[in-house]
Amino acid sequence: MKLGDGHRMTPQRREVYEVLMEHPDHPTATDVFMRVKERMPAISLATVYNCLDTLSGAGFIIQVNVDREPSRYCGNLAPHGHFHCEKCGTVLDVQLKEGVQASKAVKLPRGAVVERFEVAVRGYCPQCVRKQKIESSRSA
Repeated sequence: MKLGDGHRMTPQRREVYEVLMEHPDHPTATDVFMRVKERMPAISLATVYNCLDTLSGAGFIIQVNVDREPSRYCGNLAPHGHFHCEKCGTVLDVQLKEGVQASKAVKLPRGAVVERFEVAVRGYCPQCVRKQKIESSRSA
């Protein structure tokens, strides 16, 4: 199977890709490395980084960057945004409303052409909100 640009789907790339498809939690390269290492004990962190770079460059996965934190990786190629929890750091997929073109939600400079549109939402994930409510009720 070819990835484009002359790259092929090596066993290492396949394992990295499968880990991302099995765990939609937007892992960092280190997280991916730890998961792949369980299946391929001889794989190195450098190889995982190279696999992630090749897979994202070929459009098989998306690299998600959150401020100055380590990059995370997403296997969901459908149009969507990302929700970043300010408390625990979780990154979740958020679906765009049906029929709404996200790129139409902003006024672009005249003559600009959109190649990629990224939606990033920040706040507190449901688990952190529940945890906060529990802690608040205990202290009341």
